[in-house]
Amino acid sequence: MVEVKAEVEVEDQQSPVSDQDGDNDVVTEGASVVHGEPPQEESGPPEVESEVEVLHDKVTKQIMKEGHGQKKPSKYSTCFLHYRAWTESTQHKFEDTWHEQQPLEIVLGKEKKEMTGLAIGISSMTAGERALLRVGCELGYGKEGSFSFPNVPPMADIVYEVELIGFDETKEGKARGDMTVEERIGAADRRKMDGNLLFKEEKLEEAMQQYEMAIAYMGDDFMFQLYGKYRDMALAVKNPCHLNMAACLIKLERYDEAIAQCGIVLVEDESNVKALFRRGKARAVLGQTDAAREDFLKARKYAPQDKAIAKELRLLAEDDKAVYHKQKELYKGLFAQRPDPKPEPKNWLILIWQWLLSVFYSLLRRHRQKAD
Repeated sequence: MVEVKAEVEVEDQQSPVSDQDGDNDVVTEGASVVHGEPPQEESGPPEVESEVEVLHDKVTKQIMKEGHGQKKPSKYSTCFLHYRAWTESTQHKFEDTWHEQQPLEIVLGKEKKEMTGLAIGISSMTAGERALLRVGCELGYGKEGSFSFPNVPPMADIVYEVELIGFDETKEGKARGDMTVEERIGAADRRKMDGNLLFKEEKLEEAMQQYEMAIAYMGDDFMFQLYGKYRDMALAVKNPCHLNMAACLIKLERYDEAIAQCGIVLVEDESNVKALFRRGKARAVLGQTDAAREDFLKARKYAPQDKAIAKELRLLAEDDKAVYHKQKELYKGLFAQRPDPKPEPKNWLILIWQWLLSVFYSLLRRHRQKAD
């Protein structure tokens, strides 16, 4: 396996795969779902041992992962989050945004009635925090429950596993659906710029939070409606966020996730050199040398003078050569011609003893013949 360093910096700043693109962009562009999905509990909500915090007489919280900073969303903040939800009595999971790969957007103070308890929990969280919330039915789906989607029985208390991706403070409480195309792209671009600053400070988790927020503004439903210059404008923000996320993930040694982020970009732009290069680096570290070489060769096709790409191809070639010599030494003894067996050394004492016995028996036979 090739040992490729996780750093995405390269010496040649003019390189198509360098980490600086313009004055403010990190040349590591990225994907649509930032964080890896947390492990699922097949039997129901996860077990959490942290202290129980009472937020409301019908809402409690236990922190599963601390967030970043101290700031919490206020009324009319637009919040983006992932969550799973179970009915507490039956442990039936009825919703999972991680599985759907689509973050939920909530404007605090304007949430749906059945999300009141969830909103109370979110308002106590910081960006990046993950928590387990328990919500009484009165602040959930109530006495009637829900018989459409999601399917929640009447009088059901709810357990939420929630991660607050991030939030925007907006006095008017404007949701994505109420924004113009330019407003959504602008909001996403501001998040991308914030992420770039955090990336440069090596605050990788915080940077990914910002990139995921930016990508949330550029959801699939939104991108599907765009064409022409508006689609180009949106992709100019969205694709760099995906590549930036891939760079963060490589530094964090989360190579499979980095590969997925690059793949999202390559669906839109199969000749994207940065996506090919970063995917190749991640694959090389995972030992997928053939796939890595294919990515680097494609990248070199579009950037033939790039020194970083040439370096990675050279590392793969050196690794192949080392593996070949190692295997040659390993199997050399198996197929070499066997030497002729050496004759065993003779024991002269035994030979003399055998000769004396033969002489004795010969004399004995002659003596018997004379006697006869």
